[in-house]
Amino acid sequence: MDADGAALASKPVSINGLLALAKADMAGVDALIRDRMQSPVSVIPALAEHLIGGSAKRLRPLLTIAAARVAGSVDDACLKLAASVEFIHTATLLHDDVVDSSELRRGKVAAHLIWGAPASVLVGDFLFARSFELMVEAGSLQALEILARASRVIAEGEVLQLTRAHDLNLPTETYLEIIKAKTAELFAAAAEAGAVSAGASPDQCRGLRRYGQNLGLAFQLVDDALDYSGEREVLGKNPGDDFREGKATLPLLMTIAKTASTEKAFWDRTVGRREQTDEDFQRARVLIVETGSDTATLQLAADYAASAKAALTDFPLSNDWRSALEDLADFAVARRM
Repeated sequence: MDADGAALASKPVSINGLLALAKADMAGVDALIRDRMQSPVSVIPALAEHLIGGSAKRLRPLLTIAAARVAGSVDDACLKLAASVEFIHTATLLHDDVVDSSELRRGKVAAHLIWGAPASVLVGDFLFARSFELMVEAGSLQALEILARASRVIAEGEVLQLTRAHDLNLPTETYLEIIKAKTAELFAAAAEAGAVSAGASPDQCRGLRRYGQNLGLAFQLVDDALDYSGEREVLGKNPGDDFREGKATLPLLMTIAKTASTEKAFWDRTVGRREQTDEDFQRARVLIVETGSDTATLQLAADYAASAKAALTDFPLSNDWRSALEDLADFAVARRM
């Protein structure tokens, strides 16, 4: 662990300051979300509430609000964009869980296991449509372009991941390209759209986009590491889900590369062919820890979090929102503690 990582580990890290600053704004966003997920087709609000109601912090819309406020916004123009971001995120989760046959989401039974895969996919489509209605109402063609592009990039990332599923030789660069599209793009777009809604300068908009992208990469890398070391209560899903689904995440790819000469048959069977026993996940976890692949993944996440904070230099140090965004970058990594 480097000096910054050691310092981070020695102090409590919290985003309570950001949550307090954004409390009134997020109450408005939450009201918008609950209003716009309504439909006379009763299964739509029921299924949407099952997933949306399980989101405690709403990090992506929170990022939109924070980006707008750090850039000087004092009006409510960013609220509809923030709600739109949450609908995009929720829609992608509904689709992901069907594709991955996931059993849990945010600590609850996955929606497709209750209402079925067709209903989950179609409600996801409904939420995408709602998100675009909100973008139009927000009245910013530039923000609409940013979030529309993000929706396309996320879909491309999902398809790329699908085409490289169970690839034991997936290059690190391709893996990072996948998570940059699947996860970091929406973080980046959420921040950039907030900045645009505030009328921020081009440099500030670019800086907040870089902040969001690096923050998203840090979050995903920590999630990937926690799949092998976290607890169900922290993850909101079963530990080992990535392994059982044969997902080629960074800690797994690093471990496979380091143990190729001794464990090839094990990896071919468990990841390549997904022929697994109940004990295989524990063995994989031991190998990941022994090779230091979990630590290396977390260190890369810390590097991205540091890059996120460095992208905020266009905003004064005395700005409370900048300090809160820096805390959020620290929190992204500290979730492992």
